Amino acid sequence: MKILLFYFLMFCCIPLMAQNEAIFEEANADYNAGNYQEALENYQQILSNGETSAALYFNLANTHYKLNNIAPSVYYYEKALQLKPKDKDIKNNLEFARNMVIDDIADVPETGLSKMINNTISKLSFDGWAWMAIVSSVIFAIFFLLYYFSAGAKFKRIFFGVSIFFLIVSLGSVGFAYQQQVSIQNSKYAIIFSEEVPVRSEPNLRSDELFLLHEGTKLKVLETFQDWIKLELSNGAQGWITKNEVRFL
Repeated sequence: MKILLFYFLMFCCIPLMAQNEAIFEEANADYNAGNYQEALENYQQILSNGETSAALYFNLANTHYKLNNIAPSVYYYEKALQLKPKDKDIKNNLEFARNMVIDDIADVPETGLSKMINNTISKLSFDGWAWMAIVSSVIFAIFFLLYYFSAGAKFKRIFFGVSIFFLIVSLGSVGFAYQQQVSIQNSKYAIIFSEEVPVRSEPNLRSDELFLLHEGTKLKVLETFQDWIKLELSNGAQGWITKNEVRFL
């Protein structure tokens, strides 16, 4: 039964994949010809078919950028960056899109030990740190066995020192992988899609208006309450806005 289900799904998916590929090529042709609205409609059709990829999000963002759609361009560049966080083209184009955003919010600079640790953790992805831990564990085991079976005192000291070094690297990699996974799970972000949004001190319309935000601004979601979200900006400012003003990443 499972085999039949597998072949059924396979034969259903192959035509859809071929159709999406054809639409993608047509959308690219429209984009290159300057027919941005037609390209946008085709890219959106692929998205509605359930297809997601960094290339699709990137092209969607480029098309919205050409149409001066600030919030969607930032949103889809961010979506593309989630799938390919090291891609330089995505990062560069995202900076261009951010330049169109009205709100110029400076980041609070990290200092000291916290900055050093966060910079180190960001060097590799969660999978990268996991592989580092596995490889280091294997090397540790090899050198520990060499230490255990070695006869000479000099070689024992060398093998023992190298094995301890890779044990520390392995344990550190596990810790960095865990910290990165926790950070990803606890970090929820959104992009403002409304033209202008008042940020309030409490989750109700009677509370004080703290400041205004505009479309395309990225915010961190700290918590939700009914139809409201508590946000934090990169400069540390916090407040409340309604959920319908944003799209979650």
